[in-house]
Amino acid sequence: MPINESIFESITHISDDGEEYWLARELQVVLEYAEWRNFNKVIEKAKTACKNAENDVESHFVEVNKMVDIGAG
Repeated sequence: MPINESIFESITHISDDGEEYWLARELQVVLEYAEWRNFNKVIEKAKTACKNAENDVESHFVEVNKMVDIGAG
């Protein structure tokens, strides 16, 4: 499936401050990476590029742990 802008729009999240962001696990699926370990390498390269461009990596890549419901809750 070709990747287009509407696919990214469909997984866009908006922070309380009105900032757009995307979750890596959702991007992984859209970009058709079957395994997290392979996509994580891409993320690390993107962080390096961000740093090399003299941008604050922590402002653009935020660690997020998503809680899931299991069992009886």
